[in-house]
Amino acid sequence: MNSNTKSLNKVTIASLLVALGIIYGDIGTSPLYVLKAIVGSREINETLVYGGISLVFWTLVFQTTIKYIILTLRADNQGEGGVFSLYALVRRYGKHLVIPTILGATTLLADGIITPPISVASAIEGLNTVNGLEKIIVPGNTLTIGIVVAIISALFFFQRFGTQKIGKAFGPIMFIWFAMLLIIGSSQIIHHPEVLKALSPHYGYDLLVNYPHGFWLLGAVFLCTTGAEALYSDLGHCGIKNIRITWILVKTSLVINYMGQAAWVMNLKETTLDGRNPFFEMMPHWFLLPGIFIATAATIIASQALISGSYTLISEAMNLNFWPRVTVRQPSDIKGQIYIPSVNTILWIGCVLMIIYFKESSHMEAAYGFSITIAMMMTTLLLNYFLLFKLKWNKIYVVLIIGVFAIIESSFFIANVAKIKERWMFLFFELFIFMTMYVWYYARKLNNRFVKFVDLGKFAPQLIELSIDDAIPKFSTHLIYLSKANTRNQIEEKIINSILSKKPKRADVYWFVHINRTEEPYTMSYDVSELVDDKIIKVNINIGFRIQPKTELYFKKIVQELVTNKELNLHIRPDGSTKYNGEPDFKFVVIEKFLSVENELTLRRGILLNAYFYLKSLGLSDEKAFGLDKSDVVVEQVPLIYQATPNIVLQRKK
Repeated sequence: MNSNTKSLNKVTIASLLVALGIIYGDIGTSPLYVLKAIVGSREINETLVYGGISLVFWTLVFQTTIKYIILTLRADNQGEGGVFSLYALVRRYGKHLVIPTILGATTLLADGIITPPISVASAIEGLNTVNGLEKIIVPGNTLTIGIVVAIISALFFFQRFGTQKIGKAFGPIMFIWFAMLLIIGSSQIIHHPEVLKALSPHYGYDLLVNYPHGFWLLGAVFLCTTGAEALYSDLGHCGIKNIRITWILVKTSLVINYMGQAAWVMNLKETTLDGRNPFFEMMPHWFLLPGIFIATAATIIASQALISGSYTLISEAMNLNFWPRVTVRQPSDIKGQIYIPSVNTILWIGCVLMIIYFKESSHMEAAYGFSITIAMMMTTLLLNYFLLFKLKWNKIYVVLIIGVFAIIESSFFIANVAKIKERWMFLFFELFIFMTMYVWYYARKLNNRFVKFVDLGKFAPQLIELSIDDAIPKFSTHLIYLSKANTRNQIEEKIINSILSKKPKRADVYWFVHINRTEEPYTMSYDVSELVDDKIIKVNINIGFRIQPKTELYFKKIVQELVTNKELNLHIRPDGSTKYNGEPDFKFVVIEKFLSVENELTLRRGILLNAYFYLKSLGLSDEKAFGLDKSDVVVEQVPLIYQATPNIVLQRKK
C-alpha cells in the first residue's frame, strides 16, 4: 500500500466532508425527480406509491450498498477506482474484456451530458412552487431554459480556473443538503408513519406483478441509483473507509426523504400529482426559497463531480491507449486535478443541446438511465473476473452473486430500452465516443503488429564507428529516441534507419528511451542499461496510467542523477554545453508515421487505419503528448506499409 492510499484511508471530520462533497452529488440529488418520475400522471394508490418506494429501497440495498459499497470498492488499484482501473486489474485474465471496458467508459461519459441538465433543471423548476413565481418559472418556457443554460455555461467556463477555492465549500454544502433531506422527510413520516411498511419487499413485488405495466416502472426506479457508478470512479479522491462511513448518513437521508415524499403523496387529497413535485411540495412554504437555493447548489456540485470525473476518465483512456492524445492542463497545484479543454467543450455543447431539446426535467427523466444501466452491466462483467482471479473467491459464490446482479441489471436494462425512442438522437453521441475508443485501441494494436524490431547489438559497431567519424558533421552530443521496445537489446528498425540512412546522425551518446505504462496508477520509476560503454544507453521509464508523461523532464533528471552518482563516466566527458550556452546538447528525434499510398488494405483495416490517422491528426503531436515541447526536437515522417501492392507488371511499348 503506497503513501497516497494510506492517507486516503485516514478517517477525519475533514476527510468525511470531502467524501460528502465529491462522491454523492449524483446519487444524492436523485430525490429531486425519482418519485415524481415513478408516479407521473398515474392515479395515486398504495400499490403504486408503496411499491415504488419499496423498489427504490431495495435497489439502493442491492445495487449501491452490496454491489458498489461492499464489493466493487474492494477492486481498488493502488487506491484508484473506475472502469479503467478495474480493467487494468483484470485485463490479463480475459482476452475479450476490451469491448466491455469501452462500453462502460462510453456510457458513463455519455451520461455526463444529461446529469447536469436534469439536476439543475429539477432544482430551478422548484421556483414555480413559490407564490408569485408560478407563472414566471414554468417548466419548459424560455426563461427557465435560459436560467439553466446560464448556470451550466458558467459552470463549464470556470473549469479552466480549477475548483480548489470553491471546492472547500462542497463538503459543508452537501452535509447541509443531506441534513435537509433527513429533516424534511422525517417531518412527513411523522404525519403518516404507516409509510414505513413500504420497506417490505412484497410491496415492490406487488407493483411489478399486479400493477398494470408495473415492470416498466423500473426505468423510473433505476434513477435512484444512477450515481453508484460515479461513486466507484471517485474512489481515488476519498478512500474506501471514508466512502463507506459517509454512505450510512447518505443512505439514511435518501431513504427517509423518499418515504417522506411517499407520505406526502398518500396524504394528498387529489388523485394525481398534476405535474407537482413532491420534493418541493412537502417543504414548509417559508423554507421554499432557501430549500431551492440549497438544491441548486447541490446540483451544481453534482455536475462538477461528474465533469471532473469525465476529465479523469479521458486522461486514463489516453494513457491506456483508448483515446487520442489531447491537451491536458493542470489548473491548480492539487494532485489529480486536471482540465481537458476539448472534453469541456464537448460536454458543454452536449448539456446545452440536451436542455434545449428536452426543455424540462420531466422529459429528461425518460432519457436518463439507459446508459448507466449498460455501464453497471459492464462493471459487473469485469467484477466477475476480479472476484474469481484476483480475490480467488469460490466459483459457486461468484456465480450466485454475479447472477443476482445480472438479473437485477437485465431487468433495469429491458425497462430502460423502452425509453430508447426518447433518446435516439442521444445515441449518436454515444456512438461517436464508442467508435473513437474502438478505432484508437484496435488500430494501434494493428499498427504495433507491423512494427519491426531488430537486435541493437548487431548495429553497435556501426554506431561506435559513426560516433567517432569526424568526416560526418556532428548532429548532436546526446541523441535521444523514444522506443516501443521493452527489452534491453532490441530497437525498432525505423530508428536504426533514421540514424544510419541518408544523412547519418553522428552523436557522442545514443540514448533509447522506453516509456512503460504500468497497471498501477501512480508508478514513477526507471532503470538504465549500458549496452556500449558511454555510447549506447537504454532507459526504461515506468509511469502509472494516471500520470501525464513529461519525458523531457524525466530524462534530464535521470541524466543529472547519473552524473551526480558518477555513473557511466558522463561526469568526465563534454556534454555539449559551451561558455555561450550552459545547457547540455540534447536532441530528441520523434518518428511520426503516415499511411503509405502503396497499401492494399482489406475493408476493415482500411477503415480502422484511415480513421486512426485522421483522429491522430486532430490530436496532440507526439512531441507535445510525450512532454517534449520545450526541447530541441526533430520530427521525421516515415511511410507505413501494411500490405504492399502486389507486383505490378508494366509492358513497354516499342
